[in-house]
Amino acid sequence: MLVIAVGKNVKNVNLSKRAEQLYTQTRTLKAKRGTIYDANGKPIAEDTSTYSMYAVLSKNQVDNDNKPLYIVNKHKTAKQLAKYISMSEKQIYKTLNPKNQDTFQVEFGSAGTGISVLTKEKIEALKLPGINFVQQQARSYPNGMFASNLVGLATAKDNGTNNLTGQMGIEKAFNNELSGKNGYRDGQYDVYGYRLPGRKQRERPAKNGDNVYTTIDNHLQNLMETEMSAVQAEANPVSMNAILMEAKTGKIVAVSQRPSFNASTLKGLDTAWTNNLVQDSFEPGSTMKIFTMSAAIDSGNYNGNALYESGRYAIDGKIVPDWNQAGWGYITYNKGFALSSNVAMAHLEQQMGANTWRNYIKKFQFIQNTDSGLAGETTGKVQFKYPIEQADTAFGQGIEVTAMQMMRALSGVANDGKMMKPYFISKVTSANNKKVIKKYSPKVVGHPISSNTAKKVRKHMEDVVYKSYGIGGDYKMKGYRVAAKTGTAQVSNGASGYASGDDSYLYSVAGMVPAKNPKYVMYITMKQPKLTGTKTATQLMAQIFKPVLSRALQSSNGGENVSVRTVPETEFKSVDTAKNC
Repeated sequence: MLVIAVGKNVKNVNLSKRAEQLYTQTRTLKAKRGTIYDANGKPIAEDTSTYSMYAVLSKNQVDNDNKPLYIVNKHKTAKQLAKYISMSEKQIYKTLNPKNQDTFQVEFGSAGTGISVLTKEKIEALKLPGINFVQQQARSYPNGMFASNLVGLATAKDNGTNNLTGQMGIEKAFNNELSGKNGYRDGQYDVYGYRLPGRKQRERPAKNGDNVYTTIDNHLQNLMETEMSAVQAEANPVSMNAILMEAKTGKIVAVSQRPSFNASTLKGLDTAWTNNLVQDSFEPGSTMKIFTMSAAIDSGNYNGNALYESGRYAIDGKIVPDWNQAGWGYITYNKGFALSSNVAMAHLEQQMGANTWRNYIKKFQFIQNTDSGLAGETTGKVQFKYPIEQADTAFGQGIEVTAMQMMRALSGVANDGKMMKPYFISKVTSANNKKVIKKYSPKVVGHPISSNTAKKVRKHMEDVVYKSYGIGGDYKMKGYRVAAKTGTAQVSNGASGYASGDDSYLYSVAGMVPAKNPKYVMYITMKQPKLTGTKTATQLMAQIFKPVLSRALQSSNGGENVSVRTVPETEFKSVDTAKNC
């Protein structure tokens, strides 16, 4: 004993150091994950705490006053807990009585996890001995279904740290910025976990994550989600996308897709893991005609008053059909665009020449990454080897694009030839919001066409909406002049051809409002809806298009809120007939 007392060594083991190691603990100081905000500074995703509950059964667990730190009355405990967790009193009582009598503690499965702060406090107020909680980091998405596939999801990875990690969307793309860095505290504690006084303590404070501000307007986003859900319930399409972007900046102010998921409850996540904005490529169909028309005009290969025979057009023995295969006889190219004639576009491609048309595809930056920063962005593809394939791309078949690429290209027409990079983040700030770490601003990424060409193309897009023969009349808006182009594309069957039947199409619309000086660009796609005959695909998409754009224009100062009167078509009509129009 004297040897131990004086030397503090037994068999070359320093008992003092061993004791110090025994009671020295390193405690992790958790970094708070940064918050994701909407454009108005309201949280879209933020840190919160949830708790897991467990019950101590070992009667050896008592405090310094010999009071029990274990379950004393199992019947009472089961009855009280059943009021607050999703387990019956009988199930809880069974859990509190495991077969192994030496069990130290038990947990309550999924019913005992994810407990909110409020529920925890209510349970603690019951003062049930032996009931304890472990705090866990969690992510709160207070808006539920709200641009969920863009905002993404962060969950705790089972790697021993319980740190939240971005799994998709902005949460993943900005994971490094949002994560922060955990700290630590070294200290000496007694067997009950209390820090021993007078002992040195080392500490490195946690560095909380940066905050990310999006460009999403919460009012417009909520309205878009509501309208999207209504159309989804009515038509049950395989998928839908809707994007609203500022024409002059490229700033995305609302974006939604179906299928999507509720980020708060995770309902629907199993069928909605893909971010359609950048990960889904598709044949756009007739909305591609906006760019064919742009290329033809800009390259000096467009005579709108020239006549062509509509209905069918043979190229290398292959037939390009109009959607109305009987055609409308000999019509002008101007009228062909408003009627969405495939034959008109095939003629224009032939007149430009394949090389010129391909050059404009490149100028509009199709088949090129948009540099969104989001995971899994695809670039699309094009079939352009044979003359028939080259002609097909002029009306949106044989070329695959993403919704983000379409928004980029549409900005070139809406913004008088200046093509903008679509963006959805405005800034990244420090944890306390006092320092802007990175700012995102409008960026011009190309000049595919001249300003004069862009204005002419928008006038042709107005014809789609306002001419008596135009097929986009459903998109007329009270008080604003609309430039739009509709699209209908056969959906690939995944083999060597296209699906058939009434429900085998991808319908779309691209709109620019006000037409003369666009403030907003909106693009909607709806894939394979179940049309019952009560409404057309165009009417269904207009249920999203018009209310969202109206709200956006009303809330901005840039809209041209003017009365619009549609002048009836009188061309080729008798005087008496014209008077009655």
